[in-house]
Amino acid sequence: MAVQSDLDAHYTVMDEIFRLSLGEMGAYSAARFDGDFSMTLEAAQEKKHKFIVDNCNIKKGSKVLDMGCGWGAFINYMNKMGVNTYGAVLAKGQADACIKNGLNVKHMDTKLITPETFGKFDAVTAMGSPEHLCSVEEYKAGKQKEVYETYMKQVASLLPVGGRFYCQTMVFGPAMVKFEDIPFGKVDIWKKEFTNEELMAIICDVFPGSWLPYGSEGLTEPANKYFKLVHIDSGRLDYMETIERWSEAFLKPNLKKYLYFASLIPRYLTKKSFRDFIQRWNTDANLIIFERKIFEHYRMVFEKVRD
Repeated sequence: MAVQSDLDAHYTVMDEIFRLSLGEMGAYSAARFDGDFSMTLEAAQEKKHKFIVDNCNIKKGSKVLDMGCGWGAFINYMNKMGVNTYGAVLAKGQADACIKNGLNVKHMDTKLITPETFGKFDAVTAMGSPEHLCSVEEYKAGKQKEVYETYMKQVASLLPVGGRFYCQTMVFGPAMVKFEDIPFGKVDIWKKEFTNEELMAIICDVFPGSWLPYGSEGLTEPANKYFKLVHIDSGRLDYMETIERWSEAFLKPNLKKYLYFASLIPRYLTKKSFRDFIQRWNTDANLIIFERKIFEHYRMVFEKVRD
């Protein structure tokens, strides 16, 4: 699993620019447009949250855990409904922001959560966090199946029979390349065109410590021992649209944002690692990799059927 330093390399570094662009408790996972791209990003994120609430039978007084809760968008949505909310996140920038904004969020590794940590829940959600469960090293060691079986066992332990789990995650798609063909750490990120293999190497630097499941079955099969799948749909096109909207928001003029950008200039000029970090974002690898179907994206609702 990605460790804190891996997640901080992405989420904590971009903490302030994210909050200045999308709000203190903005959602940093794919929105739910369902093909209607005339919707605002905010409306599509709210549609996603309503979908989760409706399909996980969440109502006033329900006790819900959001694993890898980001900046707390879904927790904030449920709080307005009177839900008893809990969140956990490993990236320190996200945890600090949630706590500052009064959300019931713990800075911790979600894989350490047991029924003794917070008790059991009526529903559990995970949006984006399952992408970081398996590391490249664990995949190479043949442990990916075990990682996801352990994860599904953990989630099941937090729910009663009949409780529901909403899982939203990127997975490898039909155009995924061979692992042995990926030039890890050897890509010239300053050029204009990239092969699929080079894009994978770039993405592994953007999200260090993370190796995705292979297709939806990478999650549904480990879940079969405890859950039945009650809903699944592809969010690939919605994720592509969400990424486009995020890019627009990050570049939208804002005095505080530009003052923040200005404060980064000395770091940009003196630190090659930071220049490389910025350039990886400029490659648009996170969007192109969906366009080429190297990545897919699924939204799944599971119901616990046995202990």
